[in-house]
Amino acid sequence: MTSTSFSGSPLPATVLGYPRIGRDRAMKKAIEAYWRGELSAYNLERTLVAQRREVFETLRAAGLTDVPCSDFSLYDQVLDTLCLVGAVPERHRAVTGDLERYFAMARGTADVAPLEMTKWFDTNYHYLVPELRPDSTFTLDLSKPRREYQQARTLGLAARPVLVGPVTFLRLAKPAPGVDPDFDPMTLLEELLPVYEQALTEFAAEGVSWVQLDEPVLAQDQPPTVLDAFATAVDRLGTLGDRPKLLLATYFGVVREALPLLRDAPVEGVALDLTGPGAANVGELAAVGGLPGKRLVAGVVDGRNVWAADLRRQLGLLATLHGLADEIVVSSSCSLLHVPLDVSLETDLAPDVRSWFAFARQKLDEVVLLARGITAGPETITAELARNQQVLENRRASPVTSDPRVRERAAQVSAADARRAHSYPERAARQAERLNLPGLPTTTIGSFPQTRALRRARANWRRGELSRPDYVQRMRAEVEHVIRLQETLGLDVLVHGEPERNDMVQYFAEQLEGFVTTRHGWVQSYGTRYVRPPVIVGDVSRPEPMTVEWTSYAQSLTDRPVKGMLTGPVTMLCWSFVRDDQPPAQTARQVALALRDEVADLEAAGTAVIQVDEPALREGLPLRVSERDDYLSWATEAFRLTTSGVRDDTQVHTHMCYAEFGEILAAVIDLDTDVISMEAARSHMSIAADLSGAGYPSGVGPGVYDIHSPRVPGREEIIEMLRWALDHVPAGRLWVNPDCGLKTRDETEVKSSLANLVAAAESLR
Repeated sequence: MTSTSFSGSPLPATVLGYPRIGRDRAMKKAIEAYWRGELSAYNLERTLVAQRREVFETLRAAGLTDVPCSDFSLYDQVLDTLCLVGAVPERHRAVTGDLERYFAMARGTADVAPLEMTKWFDTNYHYLVPELRPDSTFTLDLSKPRREYQQARTLGLAARPVLVGPVTFLRLAKPAPGVDPDFDPMTLLEELLPVYEQALTEFAAEGVSWVQLDEPVLAQDQPPTVLDAFATAVDRLGTLGDRPKLLLATYFGVVREALPLLRDAPVEGVALDLTGPGAANVGELAAVGGLPGKRLVAGVVDGRNVWAADLRRQLGLLATLHGLADEIVVSSSCSLLHVPLDVSLETDLAPDVRSWFAFARQKLDEVVLLARGITAGPETITAELARNQQVLENRRASPVTSDPRVRERAAQVSAADARRAHSYPERAARQAERLNLPGLPTTTIGSFPQTRALRRARANWRRGELSRPDYVQRMRAEVEHVIRLQETLGLDVLVHGEPERNDMVQYFAEQLEGFVTTRHGWVQSYGTRYVRPPVIVGDVSRPEPMTVEWTSYAQSLTDRPVKGMLTGPVTMLCWSFVRDDQPPAQTARQVALALRDEVADLEAAGTAVIQVDEPALREGLPLRVSERDDYLSWATEAFRLTTSGVRDDTQVHTHMCYAEFGEILAAVIDLDTDVISMEAARSHMSIAADLSGAGYPSGVGPGVYDIHSPRVPGREEIIEMLRWALDHVPAGRLWVNPDCGLKTRDETEVKSSLANLVAAAESLR
């Protein structure tokens, strides 16, 4: 193998992608204005062009030698790939207009259901699931990536189009509705590859030098058939006559059995994640003899967390790559889509704490600095390394990070602390006596619509422009409105609507010791849904009750039970940037104990139903099967530790949504809840059959309509969904509810949808 050189010309530096949300959430505002009819398609495109230019200029200013393009999206990169290859479902083809059809697939219309949505590997990003049939055909539409490449080239940048690879696309796809569920979309590879070949040919004609094909499925356990399919795909694309150079990008973990295929693939570059679990790729790479004749894009800057890199350690890691490839490029471990834009905007954070973080803009600087250090030698960046080491030492020594009382309490937890006293049948009888609910009880998941006026009131209070008494009065008025609305609609178990909550994780993070929150740290979850993940910087505890005041007030307004609403410990971890200086199991136990205190206070205040949401339980599942038992052990323990201290007649609910739960149904049962509500509308009630097949013993509320779609489900449609559910769940254990919270919907839609939901339940009773 040719010896890798770390001297001479500057070592190339790049990233695998960059956030597309825009400063101050510019893209969210523009897209939603388009949906409301306040912005034309032309002006939406102008906004998109301006945002792309801003990103390109940022990447240029940072000093990257080449930049990714075509990773911009109006909603989701998998949906963009579906459009690229012409795999639009038949029901959406009748929607006129390219943008209208695109958003119909994402959100649905009054007449057309959207595509199913689920989590992107083990992240909190969601993608839209392609629907394929045995007779699906593919036709190339390169217009979007071509526009983005041409814009970058006009700005004088060396740009690299980024496409979801063909194997990942097919592996993430599902059989279309009505198709045999055993149909494997991978069988369509031969039909799909000509479209990718044509794309590469047309890119070559445009003068494109490199194309990045993302194949993150290689970081998962894959059967030999999928590995064979990957080998076939890269051989076909790599031996294409006139094409750009190809960079095969993997991320989110170790590729292991796929590494020999990457080594032998007839391509010019391979990108590997070398952070977190992906650090094992270094040893795996050495074991297979490296990547002879190839460029290694070394992902040494963590693209999924916000902590400042240990630059000295990462320089050492880069040095170990010497001789394992012909060329080394320093990069992020994955797209920076998963982190906020710029920590310098967070002026409310204490300066010492802020210095511990690196958001997307700072990660660009880390990548370029590492490239300079490994090229010209560490002595050329001595001052930067010294500053970095001081930051790391300040964090280690800070009293913010450690609380001996919290650590002592967590160490004393026993197995009995994480188990309820009696089994579900005994508890169910006591709860039935206390709650006296009808058959097929109706409820909602938690949140009700949050109007602009409500958000404005909350913001004014935070800015000091609204007094605490006035704020409480405004929120109480909204709680009373929501309670009266639910009573009028005829719901059986009510919620207070959560008007005081900005986000289901941030709300609690702001009240727990050990967390810090940001003002501008937005990250895309899906489409125009952005969240601001808190950061867990230290040991976690609860100084005082967080929800009791609001739940107790709501309960005082009605004789019907009102649910206490909490976010579970695993979701608090998964939807935050978790500390990297202790095992996540230890952090989860600390969060669980803090929430356990809140559960106890809710019960003491008379709350009969307590819902602890864990939508991220599946999301946190490691990509490799060998690592899952350990995760599920501490994750389920954390949930039970939160909930197991209640009496038998207190009913514990949980909620999960938008993920593939089939692989963890045993763990779902081990949570030992009294009722579970789950997303089911987009997945056509399949979860009810899955739960039944797994022997789930408790109450089940499979979502009977999709709240992310701006359509009102009809009464008969909901009845049909419930009849499907009743094929698998006994009537005595079936609950009736939407598939998620109603925060993003308007009240008119909610009233009509819930009225039909209640009517459907009553008709079946």
